[in-house]
Amino acid sequence: MKKVAIGIDIGGTNSAIGVVDESGNVLVKDSIDTPGHGNIQLYIDDLASAIKKQVANVKLLNESIEVIGIGIGAPNANYYKGTIEHAPNLSFKGIIPFADMLKNKLPEYSTIALTNDANAAALGEMIYGGAKGMKNFVMFTLGTGVGSGIVVNGDLLYGNDGFAGECGHMILVPNGRHCGCGGRGHLEAYCSAPGMKRTAFELLVLYNDTTSLLANKSFNELDSKMIYDAAVAGDKVANEVFEITGKYLGQGIADTVHHLSPEAIFLFGGPTAAGELIFAPTHKSLEDHLMPVFKNKIKILPSKLNLGDAAIVGASALAWKEYEKQ
Repeated sequence: MKKVAIGIDIGGTNSAIGVVDESGNVLVKDSIDTPGHGNIQLYIDDLASAIKKQVANVKLLNESIEVIGIGIGAPNANYYKGTIEHAPNLSFKGIIPFADMLKNKLPEYSTIALTNDANAAALGEMIYGGAKGMKNFVMFTLGTGVGSGIVVNGDLLYGNDGFAGECGHMILVPNGRHCGCGGRGHLEAYCSAPGMKRTAFELLVLYNDTTSLLANKSFNELDSKMIYDAAVAGDKVANEVFEITGKYLGQGIADTVHHLSPEAIFLFGGPTAAGELIFAPTHKSLEDHLMPVFKNKIKILPSKLNLGDAAIVGASALAWKEYEKQ
């Protein structure tokens, strides 16, 4: 009998649902709208229906399957309690007993676990990606925010209350830029995709540059892909955006290395598609900021997870991890 797990990634716009086999292959997938469900019970009902539909679709391909459980990646998810707590980018406010609510709708599944999306990505990297065989590494996810998942001695680090690993909110610049969490000067405010956009506009103003390929873009229009395209075309401002982003990211990674002494740091997310434009300045900054005992030891590696399916695969990895404990 073929064993499969269900992976769910809850995002601010969409919730992706997929059925994943033991090798990390996504057999079927779908998505439902997230923000349209201000009513959490309505969302749970629709999510449960979508899960049942995907399981039925897999059974059309292979009747002999066993669903070992459901893994969920979500912002502000507490692994210990199975709750989503005060997630700023979701329409569900307060503390939501998410795992219990889904179990009530799907009692046939004994394993339903959730963790934050960056932790799920780290698990996916460890089980299916470039971190196979590694016992100590950190995954940084660069996107709308900056998340991180920390693996120590082969186990995901959750801390005392389930929320360990917020490396994106280390303070790089005291009283610096406002961060989405309400703090100031955090790594996320400088190294996320929106942070790169803010850097671009600061440079355009600093240089009074009206010739840059980015000069005619509005703030709402500009994204990290446009900055990448301009950098490849030789645009001075765009290239400096990557230099500055890499400088801050390397500085933050150095602090993480000093705390944890990992074997490697993995970078995942849209901005990492820029390749050496982001990796080269990040690695240089890392070495510049490291204590001598750590220099030339730490690898900075791109994630080997497929970007399109990584969130689903990472969430499913949590289900496999829980299944192994039984």
